[in-house]
Amino acid sequence: MTTSIHPSAIVDAGAQIGEGSRVWHFVHVCAGARIGAGVSLGQNVFVGNKVVIGDRCKIQNNVSVYDNVTLEEGVFCGPSMVFTNVYNPRALIERKSEYRDTLVRRGATLGANCTIVCGVTVGEFALVGAGAVVNKDVPAYALVVGVPARQIGWCSQYGEQLDLPLTGNATAICAHTGQQYQLTDGVCHPLS
Repeated sequence: MTTSIHPSAIVDAGAQIGEGSRVWHFVHVCAGARIGAGVSLGQNVFVGNKVVIGDRCKIQNNVSVYDNVTLEEGVFCGPSMVFTNVYNPRALIERKSEYRDTLVRRGATLGANCTIVCGVTVGEFALVGAGAVVNKDVPAYALVVGVPARQIGWCSQYGEQLDLPLTGNATAICAHTGQQYQLTDGVCHPLS
């Protein structure tokens, strides 16, 4: 597999891009970025210097992945979703020393036009609905929507809502895969 970089893209010297990745029209990847294998960067994506993108991530059109953002393997970033890296920005005050780390765990989905406020962790296989504003940590497998984002359910690794209560103890089966999930004291996880 070879890496495909469109002629209109700018990839600064020093950027690392893994095998089989695709860099589409008008993308800019800064020198310090580390991008894994099999990644897709859609049209007009920006990737900052202090960014790590894991294998098999899909970043749709018009997404800027700013410094101090880490995406683990298999993260989906929907069209025009937003990351921030300064909590209280001002044009007249330099705050680059105040960047907050944002971590998006393996398999999570960030819906179109959602905003991830810096300093949070989105748990593995969580699903953030389109247009949501995430300003606090999102548990693994959680389904969150709204402004500010609030949890309304749990999702399977397949991306379908599970028939589980928000709290307590229960089990559910993903209709598409047959995988069983356990909710124990408000923590959801697949059973082996």
